[in-house]
Amino acid sequence: MAQVIDTKGKVLRDEATPSFLAGANEGKGHVLYRAVHREFANPRAGTASTKKRDEVSGGGRKPWKQKGTGRARQGSTRSPQWRHGGVVFGPQPRSYVEDLNKKERRVAFLAALAQRFTEDAVTFLDLGDFALTKTAQAAALLFGSAKAAKAGPRTLVVTSASEPNSAAFALVCRNLTRVGVTHDGAIDVKDLLRHERVIFTTAAFEALRARLAPKENA
Repeated sequence: MAQVIDTKGKVLRDEATPSFLAGANEGKGHVLYRAVHREFANPRAGTASTKKRDEVSGGGRKPWKQKGTGRARQGSTRSPQWRHGGVVFGPQPRSYVEDLNKKERRVAFLAALAQRFTEDAVTFLDLGDFALTKTAQAAALLFGSAKAAKAGPRTLVVTSASEPNSAAFALVCRNLTRVGVTHDGAIDVKDLLRHERVIFTTAAFEALRARLAPKENA
């Protein structure tokens, strides 16, 4: 069950959990883990690089003769034990991209969304009478007061590009430290799981419903 509120915080009605999310989070822990791991891994640049001993400049001359000095034998000043020497088993440029097929990505997203509904952590916001112009007003709407916004639950606000007032609403929310703002086309599994509650604008959730619900139930 999720509440639908207006921009003044008034509860307009209650919405039941969508039928296409029923049981979607049962036994899906592994695919959730894989989806989140992929979402954190794929943006990694993979540009960390070190030089091996054959890539470091210098060191072509044996630093001292093999015998008679009393010191350990050395063949090059660019061996790993020397300062400015090569690095043993250091990082090399690589790709961190992980694959997860489309069906698994969908299952993981539905499981994360269903989990938020199970925890009563979803609210719908009707932007029809939008009149917020200041961050303090957004803080009062989302947390009750500007002071409470500094220590309130981590909140994800999901808007839709199709709504005339979505950009303005995102603008007044972006300076709240406990609030993340995204849109229905960019929200992912880690967004849903890292925030303690999710606030969808009504248009944003309808866009998600149209995309995720089975065609016969859409």
